[in-house]
Amino acid sequence: MDTIPVGQQIRQWRDRRRLSQMQLALDADISTRHLSFIETGRSQPSTGTIDRLAERLEIPYRARNGLLTAAGFAPRHVERTLDDPDMAQARASIGHILKGHEPYPAIAVDRHWNMVAANDAIGFLTEQIGSALLEPPVNVLKIALHPDGLAPQIVNLGEWHLHVLERLDRQIAASADAGLADLRDEIASYPHPDCETPDKGGHDRIWVPLVLDTVAGRLSFVSTITIFGTPTDITLSELAIEAFFPADDATARALQSAWAN
Repeated sequence: MDTIPVGQQIRQWRDRRRLSQMQLALDADISTRHLSFIETGRSQPSTGTIDRLAERLEIPYRARNGLLTAAGFAPRHVERTLDDPDMAQARASIGHILKGHEPYPAIAVDRHWNMVAANDAIGFLTEQIGSALLEPPVNVLKIALHPDGLAPQIVNLGEWHLHVLERLDRQIAASADAGLADLRDEIASYPHPDCETPDKGGHDRIWVPLVLDTVAGRLSFVSTITIFGTPTDITLSELAIEAFFPADDATARALQSAWAN
């Protein structure tokens, strides 16, 4: 497969961010004429110009390497595995965050929502799931919404399904990741014939909870996402930690009691 020319890639990213040539040129401190020449292939950008455009367009590091390669330069951002010795401190930080969140569940996921680490409290969410979905690579969104996964336990399944799809839509718009688009298509196809249509009306709420019927009773969670603030490695820049917090006092008491036992 031929590499898409660098100018065409920049044009595609500019269109995704809904910026005019003039807006982008001003923000990147280049002339509109020069940007036009880059996008049409009449001029090749320098590495400095690529850097400025990529920063303004908020292009992920993985895609920035693609820009550099298409322009004839070497990729700049390294992609290490989490097992790499250079990632030891990052692994330790992830482990510290996950362990410190117990007795509440927390997971670390890659860019396609495959689980790379979890704390022991994740068992509250997975103990009733069939083993097939827990075979590596474990995709947490598939687990959440597959009919053989958590879906039968989710009280507000229609609402949560819609929430996950909207989250993926935002990620796809930001990253243009084909793998995420495929994941969204698969999750959107899962049959949930008995779930209620989500009510988009004016609920007086501050978040969308994940409400589950479990062996520990009905549990209600809200989650937060944590990312590394200053990554330069591709793997680290795409890593996220999702921590689940009790959305009510009853859930907090149930988890603390179950954990103590």
